[in-house]
Amino acid sequence: MSELKDSNALARLEALFDDGSFTQIDAFAKSASGEVEVVAGFGTVNGCAVYAFSQDITVDDGAVSVAQCAKIKKIYDLAAKTGCPVISVFDSNGVKLSEGFEVLNSYGELVKKSTSLSGVCPQIAVIAGACVGTSALIANMADVVVAVKDADFYVSAPSGVTAEQSFEEGTVDILCDDFSGAVETVKNLVSLLPSNNLSPAPIFDFSAPQTVCQEDTDAISIINAIADNSSVVEIKGGYAASNCKTALATVMGTTVGFVAFEGNALCPACSYKAEAMIKLCDAYSVPVVTLVNSDGIIDEKENQTLVALTKLTSAYATATCPKISVITQKAIGCAYIILAGKGANADLTIAWDSAVVSPLNADSAVAFLFNDRLAAGEDRKALEAEYIDTIASPFTAAACGAIDDICTPAETRERVISALDILSGKRETTLPRKHSVK
Repeated sequence: MSELKDSNALARLEALFDDGSFTQIDAFAKSASGEVEVVAGFGTVNGCAVYAFSQDITVDDGAVSVAQCAKIKKIYDLAAKTGCPVISVFDSNGVKLSEGFEVLNSYGELVKKSTSLSGVCPQIAVIAGACVGTSALIANMADVVVAVKDADFYVSAPSGVTAEQSFEEGTVDILCDDFSGAVETVKNLVSLLPSNNLSPAPIFDFSAPQTVCQEDTDAISIINAIADNSSVVEIKGGYAASNCKTALATVMGTTVGFVAFEGNALCPACSYKAEAMIKLCDAYSVPVVTLVNSDGIIDEKENQTLVALTKLTSAYATATCPKISVITQKAIGCAYIILAGKGANADLTIAWDSAVVSPLNADSAVAFLFNDRLAAGEDRKALEAEYIDTIASPFTAAACGAIDDICTPAETRERVISALDILSGKRETTLPRKHSVK
């Protein structure tokens, strides 16, 4: 696909929708000063019914007016009535100041509409140009934010924050080189997510991955070895990248969310990243596969870490979608409870036969349990190996019911498929409430 001109809002939507399927809504609407600064309509994207709008930077710099808000509001209303996703393309230099508080009130209505649709129908925001102030707030309410590298995305103007910085700090979920790349990304996302929170996940043709899971490999490689071939779409790939990977993919043709840890201690950033993926998947009843490899919790930023871990724990514990945890290498202390624990999290917990599952790391555990033997001169390394082979063995955890199944790394995809199959009919009733507090 050739690069599209930044100023062509209609061409952007026509590139996004299936050939000939896009139909405009309010194509002849006018604002007080002439043309309305947005193109809106509906059609199909990869066969899925979708509503969308695209701000038009060529009309009054895309300035947000009362008429523009009314047009966008209609998109949200129709999406809510029909249970269809909303794709928003942002490219505007700000609000139309000449319309004063009237446009601010209209802006507020859009905030409310987007919020009310959150978790009901998927919302995907594309930052194609300038998206500042309240527009940035509305865009960031979307389930997934996709940005073009040269876009502007911030709340307080003027700002030196770039789209690449926003990607690294987790505000932008997926960063693309150009709008054409963003179009392909959005098409993949629309196909992966259900149309709404009551619709079943889509089913795809698939081919098996070309590799199998292996020990001592990174998280994204394990995801690729479990997921169907070429189906992985990484989310928040620039944020906490060394600690955690999150992705949507398919397994046996059905959408699955992955949360995979890289073996380090849990930190605030990776906790927020994992929490966001859990909430996205739970909203649309997409199963979550957690690949656990963590040696505990960082011993710094104590209060920030506590808040982040509390939110992550709450997200896991309250999620009612199918939840499968695979302990690939280490699950130490609170990391086991939060990410793989039967009490608070997983419907099924699987561990590699070489995994380490322990309340403490081996060094500390030996100091507590084998203090007398250490004092008697026994070798610490030998005692640590003994501890890992016995008390911290996955077979010991399985013996008391803390782990449901043990497999070799090469068997991981097969076991995950079986777990997904048996949990496909999961039903869980929760206590009546508006929402959790933390």
